[in-house]
Amino acid sequence: MNNKYKLFIFDMDGVITETSEQHYQAWKQLANEIGIEIDRKFNEKLKGVSRIESLERILEYANKANDFTEDEKLELATRKNENYKEMILKFTEENLFEGVKDLFDELKKRNIKIAIGSASKNAPTLVRLLGIENDIDYIVNPAEVKRGKPAPDIFLKAAEHLGVDISECIGVEDAEAGIEAIKSAGMFAVGIGDSKVLNKADIVYGETKDIKLEDLM
Repeated sequence: MNNKYKLFIFDMDGVITETSEQHYQAWKQLANEIGIEIDRKFNEKLKGVSRIESLERILEYANKANDFTEDEKLELATRKNENYKEMILKFTEENLFEGVKDLFDELKKRNIKIAIGSASKNAPTLVRLLGIENDIDYIVNPAEVKRGKPAPDIFLKAAEHLGVDISECIGVEDAEAGIEAIKSAGMFAVGIGDSKVLNKADIVYGETKDIKLEDLM
């Protein structure tokens, strides 16, 4: 079968599974420990960006950006990650979004590669817990790219590693920063969520299970 696209690069949170609640609770717990209150509305600003960038946004929000050394910030970010990892270790295949496995199976039938392009260093753990490690051709390690989303580095790294031209790649994201990263990479952007929010995407579906490959091929 002649496919227009040869690689799909998926974000993890909000696309394959839902970990935003765990991220929120872990950040809220850490913020409380250093005397900062954050709510769900503010948490929207933390979606799709790196751990350190999220911490910087929390500290700036509370006018505490200069209260911590770089080493202390790293320690805080690590502490948040430990809280988060403890929560996601309870994940199983039941936490995989409806329709994801069917979509992966269909992509495999068409000989289309699948990569994970998440800002989270915990993506390999989640892939294993969700039971999809045999479906994934490559997981980008965010530590190996210079810039996080909205820069295109994560998506470009996936294409480079798998030897696929950017014109033959599709990125799937649920956050504005992610869509911006895909478009900056020169790839076709599929948004998951609200089309008003993700208005820079080439096409938007309400949920991952709604994706129709016929629309894209």
